[in-house]
Amino acid sequence: MTKIVRALLAAALGAAMAAPAALAQDQLTIMAPAAPGGGWDGTARAMQEVLQATGIVKSVQVENVAGAGGTRGIAQFVRRSGDSKQWMVSGLVMVGAVIANKSPIGLNDVTPIARLTSEWQAIAVTPESKIKTMQDLAAALRANVAAVSWGGGSAGGTDHITAALLAKAAGADAARINYVAHSGGGESLAAILGNHVTLGVNSASEFMPLVEAKKLRIIGVSSAARIPGIDAPTFKETGLDVVIGNWRAIMAAPKLKDSDRDAVAQLVDRMVKSDAWKAKLKERGWENNYLPGPAFAKFIADEQKQVGEILAAVGIGK
Repeated sequence: MTKIVRALLAAALGAAMAAPAALAQDQLTIMAPAAPGGGWDGTARAMQEVLQATGIVKSVQVENVAGAGGTRGIAQFVRRSGDSKQWMVSGLVMVGAVIANKSPIGLNDVTPIARLTSEWQAIAVTPESKIKTMQDLAAALRANVAAVSWGGGSAGGTDHITAALLAKAAGADAARINYVAHSGGGESLAAILGNHVTLGVNSASEFMPLVEAKKLRIIGVSSAARIPGIDAPTFKETGLDVVIGNWRAIMAAPKLKDSDRDAVAQLVDRMVKSDAWKAKLKERGWENNYLPGPAFAKFIADEQKQVGEILAAVGIGK
């Protein structure tokens, strides 16, 4: 064996020994702290598909724990302290739900790994709805804010915040909005389609299959500029000064050792940079909003402060 071959073998062996064990991880469970059919469930299952298809993790299970804007799920999740094979999807919805439900357990009790995606919000109505435009909605809110019922996700979440901000922008009493919370996207969509609520508020991508089937119509979106592929104005275009986006992220169990946290972060990084994940973002209409490490931890702290101020201003969570 030549010196060159021996050197190459030694380098390869050293690299293999230095690689984090998690890069060869066999099993993983991702909690979606909501019922099937919504954004968190969709994110968890998209990760499951990509992680397995790329071989980053051999076997990935998705677990649904619904209730209270994810606060039931996170309470269960924190009991799995120190297990790097347990992950949880989270996001802006949970920030608000922790405040609205006065939950003793929140995002400060888990290990932040990375923000993954973001989406814009939308308002949708059935074709037979008397509300045809955002101007119609604003007029109805001013006439009787409580007579307009909103179907969306959990109390204090992004949908609830969007509804409250729109009511406030329309000149109505945001603290009196008639918001009907649901534990998952599937439940809220059923309520909207069944005309059990006046209108729906959700991420735009969640509405699109029903829009394409002509069962719902989007009348406004929360982005700063129009969204390609959606025939609807922004809230700001219609005179309602509201811009709000929904972000989703991945968290690991609390009290992880630094080496375990870093190994989880490397797995997520590999997934995000894979062609399979990029294709999944395009398929779902999600924006890549990847933010890992300490910058993500700071982002969470800033969001908790900002969301707390917004909810207090509209009478939620006091």
